[in-house]
Amino acid sequence: MDFDLTQEQRQVLDYGDAIARKFDRKYWMECAEKRVFPEALYRQIAEDGFVGTMVPEEYGGAGQGMVEMHLFLEGLSNNGIPLLNLVVGAAMSLGFIAKYGSEAQKRRYLPDACRGNTRFCFAITEPDAGTNTIRTATVAKRRSNRFALSGQKTFITDADGSDYALVVARTTPHTEVQRKTEGFTLFIVNLKAKGVQKQYIPVSIPAPETQWQLFFDEVELGPEDVVGEIDKGFGILFKSLNPERILVGSICCGLGRYALNRAVAYTSERKVFNDVPIGAYQGLQHPLASARTDVELASLMTLKAAWTFDQGREAGEFANMAKLAAADAGIKAVDTAIQCHGGNGFTKEYGIFDLYPFVRLLKTAPLNREMILNYIGEHVMGLPRSY
Repeated sequence: MDFDLTQEQRQVLDYGDAIARKFDRKYWMECAEKRVFPEALYRQIAEDGFVGTMVPEEYGGAGQGMVEMHLFLEGLSNNGIPLLNLVVGAAMSLGFIAKYGSEAQKRRYLPDACRGNTRFCFAITEPDAGTNTIRTATVAKRRSNRFALSGQKTFITDADGSDYALVVARTTPHTEVQRKTEGFTLFIVNLKAKGVQKQYIPVSIPAPETQWQLFFDEVELGPEDVVGEIDKGFGILFKSLNPERILVGSICCGLGRYALNRAVAYTSERKVFNDVPIGAYQGLQHPLASARTDVELASLMTLKAAWTFDQGREAGEFANMAKLAAADAGIKAVDTAIQCHGGNGFTKEYGIFDLYPFVRLLKTAPLNREMILNYIGEHVMGLPRSY
């Protein structure tokens, strides 16, 4: 197996270093604290062709795969710049439409989105269903060949700044299907349409992408808004969730490296006892080395998951393992970096503790580690279903 990146892939990874010279961690934090989307950064990324990384060239994209999307997000996060919109918008939504959308949908939505003129979000989670998508209560009732969408979604990232949402809904009630996974349909919904309302969800974590509840009240939709087949959306839906888990892994690995690099720089200069930098002490060296090892192991699993996805193979096993390992590794890396900074680790000046709430979020979202372990136990190891 060849672990070397191609020259083009290396350029994708290094793009994070280049963009950070103009839009650095300080810029990201200013946007995060103000709850303002980093529009200038996003526009630059779009102009440079990275919003459409997974979109074919004929629709305005770069025609690359999940490996390149992983390297792109990891490269950004290596510089302390984690953009969640690029997960739910560029990868999950645009990549999904590029793969499963109709020709008309691809030509209508993708070129403009790749240019950064429109944004997408992904709406699946509901207040009463949580991770149990089978209990989805949002319904698109049939009216001749059209639909009326009603229901509620929650924790929808960047809903306020998005123009469209990919919405998961039932078109056939669960009481009328033979299998509980039947009856699901995915729709492209204009978030400015009549019957759509949004409500802000205050969260304690600094991030430029805010969280929202979406309410749908008899929103009119047509067959032109359906992605894939009516009532058969469950299969392609869960294939769309693997990219989310892979790319969350990319972000966690990158932020872990960023934190550790900051800790290495600090401990190589900081002197407390005698004239020796504290980085020479094994009490700091060993935790840092252990954390770096965990980050690189998680990064390898994330790359394997991305490669498997690009090969058209079932990537659920590796995608879930990557997300699990990377979230744990990211938290360990940031926690270790904080400890190495001592009291300075909690100050705004050094900006290390600011990393912790974000990586801790990714242990729980978009899928908590307990459900990932359930998946690995049941679907990978063949253990009896536990829930």
